Amino acid sequence: MADPEFDPKDELGGASDELPKDEGPTQTIGILGGRNTVEDRYQITRSSKAARLREIFEIAQKYDVLHGLTPQSLRQLLEELGPTFVKAGQILSMRSEILPESFCDELKKLRTEVEPMDRETMLQALRDEYTQPIEDIFDAIDDVPLGSASVAQVHKARLISGELVAIKIQRPHVQEIMAQDISIMRSLARRADRFLGDDQFIDFTSVVDELWQSFREETDFLVEAKNLQEFRHNNADVAFIDCPKIYPRWCTRHVVVMDYVKGIPIDRTAELVKGGYDLTEIGTKLVDNYTKQMLDDGFFHADPHPGNILIRDGKIVYLDLGMMGRLSAHDRAALREMVLAVGMRDSVRLKEGLLRFSISDVSDVDHAHLLADLDEIIAEYGEAELEELDLGSFFNSLVSMARKNGIELPGTVTMLARSLVTLEGVVDEFLPGVSIVDIIRQHVRANMQIDEEIKREGKRYLRESYEASHALLRAARDLPTLSRMLTRGQIRTQLDLTGINDAMRGLSNAADRLSMSIVVAGLFIGSSVVYYARIKPVIFGVPVIGFVGYFLAVILGLWIVGSILRKGRKNRRR
Repeated sequence: MADPEFDPKDELGGASDELPKDEGPTQTIGILGGRNTVEDRYQITRSSKAARLREIFEIAQKYDVLHGLTPQSLRQLLEELGPTFVKAGQILSMRSEILPESFCDELKKLRTEVEPMDRETMLQALRDEYTQPIEDIFDAIDDVPLGSASVAQVHKARLISGELVAIKIQRPHVQEIMAQDISIMRSLARRADRFLGDDQFIDFTSVVDELWQSFREETDFLVEAKNLQEFRHNNADVAFIDCPKIYPRWCTRHVVVMDYVKGIPIDRTAELVKGGYDLTEIGTKLVDNYTKQMLDDGFFHADPHPGNILIRDGKIVYLDLGMMGRLSAHDRAALREMVLAVGMRDSVRLKEGLLRFSISDVSDVDHAHLLADLDEIIAEYGEAELEELDLGSFFNSLVSMARKNGIELPGTVTMLARSLVTLEGVVDEFLPGVSIVDIIRQHVRANMQIDEEIKREGKRYLRESYEASHALLRAARDLPTLSRMLTRGQIRTQLDLTGINDAMRGLSNAADRLSMSIVVAGLFIGSSVVYYARIKPVIFGVPVIGFVGYFLAVILGLWIVGSILRKGRKNRRR
């Protein structure tokens, strides 16, 4: 029976009632492990990277980027540069503090309005995925895509068995293009890491590796199919959350076949109000459920932009689950501790959660300095209202502060930070005057069972008692030795003032520069005396001794200026 919503030209014809015997889609390939695996797997060489760089520069020159870009030309530039840059544009569209509003509005089109594949390319990409004719699987496929993004486009279709479905079809060679761009980014990141050394607040190489892992998962559609199943299972008891049901038989690494879902995009607030929805309720439930994903399930949507969230039949429906983040039980416990600490403005508790979150050795951390930094962060962000709270700035401050104090946070922090920034942009219009931190804190409190809280606090008490008792025993053991040393005058007291080392280093540097400046001035004066005395031999009309003095004075003077500028840049980064 024909569906009136399909144009006759969409009919594929030749349909068979028999289901294909091949029920095993292509094997899933795991996440790449080594740093050079990308180059090896996709045969990326220096010459191919150089060719890609030339292509990027030629496209940039075509749009005359040095003389400025309009919102439209920036969007077109990113589309022409390829999927990696389109994905970057999608992220930038949510960052109005970086780009003007007009640019953000235009870049929002990159979520679902990228130039689509033509019908023949789309059908060929579909045929390449199956061992049987697609006419034996699909009765009709709509010509016009429901959405066209950087990695794939989605078409409405009807199966031979009659179900209406949405087919997500990956663009040809997307992963190869992304791998090439990631390889270039990785080379640049390594150079940046070496150049900035310990002064940088973020490990660029780790960020690029995290980005590549996200791209790998996003472009392996079998991962998305499994994500959809896991997400439905995790939210089976949540009445207001849903996602499409998949058809596993027809899912491959480059194609996902799922239920056709029709709803109101979450950013069309006027339509939602007209449909009788309460925006505050939607925003609150969205944040509450996202908190559940992060802290209860440890499995959260890593790209919750408006194009991936619909409202249908009183439910929030998540789409495009290709990019999902995972948090271990240990990380979730540490994150809960940090969320509660920020909400309670408790620097000590925040410090404990942060140290638990760390993947590096924290034995040498200066706790007094760390607490002072955390006091500043809590004072600035702890009770900010939603319209005032800049989550991007908060996470940047937290990561920068952690790195400065020798604390290395796991790579999932980058993904989580990016996701929360995106979510903040989504709910900004839904929850004016409401603290997003407070919603998260309330969820944590409401879902923490009393016996769980007692057990957690009991473990904390036992751990602290254990550490304290051992410290007392060690002190008692050392007491006789300390007593003998005291009577013999062998104990020396060393006073360590927080921040005194930095001040002394600054004073020492200032004294060194002052001494060097005196030397430079002496060289200039001495060289001038030699010049007017006309002491031979002479070069370029200047006595050789005077010439050497002037030369050394200039070199030392430039070194002093450079040292001052480098120190100034370092202080600004702090």
